[in-house]
Amino acid sequence: MTASVVSLHRDPVAWLIALLVWFSCAWFGSWEFNPNNAVRMFATLSLVEHRDATIDEFAPLTIDKAQFGDHYYSDKAPGMSVLSIPAVVLADRVSGQRADDFIPGFENRDFNRFLKIRIRLVAVTICAVLSALAAMLLYDLVRRVTGDVEAGAVAALAYGLGTTVWGWSTTIFGHAPVAALLVIATWAVWRGTGPERSRRDAVVAGLALGWAVLIEHSALIAGLPVAGFALWRLRALPRADAVRTVVVALVSGTSALVVLLAYNLLAFGTVFRLGYSGVTDFAGMQEGLFGLTYPKPYVLYELILGERRGMLWVAPILIVAPFGLAMLVRDPATRAVGWLAVAGAVVPFLINASYYYWDGGNATGPRHALPAVGFLCIGIGAFWARATRWSRIAVAALLAGSVTLNMAIASAEITAPQNEPRALAVAVFRERFDPGYLRTVADEWLSYTPWQGLAIWAFIAGVLTVALAVSVRQARAEGR
Repeated sequence: MTASVVSLHRDPVAWLIALLVWFSCAWFGSWEFNPNNAVRMFATLSLVEHRDATIDEFAPLTIDKAQFGDHYYSDKAPGMSVLSIPAVVLADRVSGQRADDFIPGFENRDFNRFLKIRIRLVAVTICAVLSALAAMLLYDLVRRVTGDVEAGAVAALAYGLGTTVWGWSTTIFGHAPVAALLVIATWAVWRGTGPERSRRDAVVAGLALGWAVLIEHSALIAGLPVAGFALWRLRALPRADAVRTVVVALVSGTSALVVLLAYNLLAFGTVFRLGYSGVTDFAGMQEGLFGLTYPKPYVLYELILGERRGMLWVAPILIVAPFGLAMLVRDPATRAVGWLAVAGAVVPFLINASYYYWDGGNATGPRHALPAVGFLCIGIGAFWARATRWSRIAVAALLAGSVTLNMAIASAEITAPQNEPRALAVAVFRERFDPGYLRTVADEWLSYTPWQGLAIWAFIAGVLTVALAVSVRQARAEGR
């Protein structure tokens, strides 16, 4: 069913969700010299300051790199490095500094600060913004599908704050942006094939899917359920409208392909080469297709329930999702959305379970399966909409626990050491959170202590949460 709701841009609930998620993601940070962070920024620095993509001067500082001939490059898909360009240009111009002004090194405090500023700026303006926008649009999708504004808010908060989407949004890894872009694409497809459709929706869907692939090439597979959902919905439209919608989406999505080809030509002198093909230190990348073979059952178990990388250990709220997805599939009115959510949740786990380096190296939770989270949260919203009072109390308690848990992860350690079997208990809490080794805006830039920084976040987030609760109650009272 579809709720009678106000337009999204005039809905205070939607904007409060976006603000709360963005602020929470922007307030915390990650280690700038993590290889996944650093190599993407090294590529951006070369693109901005030298108009090439070689990272030779930075190569000793990262194990994540590709080598072709005598030169080193980022081994990642170029999406995040390209999206980082405006932030680096701005930071360079405002500070008057360039990477060439420093001798790159772990012990060079000035270079450390130079790198940290740029990585944090990208995380705040790209990753946190995309996650906040995805939470906002997930709220809109779920409230319209279920007719329940509370269900939409619960789904959005579960996505943005109750899972490791929060922690990964403090980095410039590609996982949180891809998860967000798949949610955005799903929302755009749902709107763009419905009675309120417009050409803008097709543009958004194409851009979101295209740029998801540019950021992480595995999104070409992870995005298939969204593309399939679009084709299924288009069959009900007049043929001319359906063809026009597909053409617009394809043209807008092609922008990402143009960027990829341009980057490859600039970096490698040919459009027919990817950074992954030159990986230097990870022999497993040569198995199958860049490390992808077939799903292993024992890996699936570890990704879901295993203490080292299990999703339910870091996002217990997701245990509710299968029940809500089953409700959606059983109801003819929501069956298509339900199957989309099921497929969208399953495919990333299958991709992750097929990957040679399935554990993600240093990671808290299964980072390669993160794109599943948005689809699982659709199920959480659906369950809430049909739950009894006591079931809602239980879900609310589980959500509160998940948010608290992910606050600790985001503030302390989103990249738990690879070989720590008890990642959450030891790497996050015993070694980082409990002794107060946190990364907040207040302690890193404003001379507060880490605990004071956490308290400032808690106060502001608490005010926003109260305002959100009031807005949700008012929306329910007004029947919207």
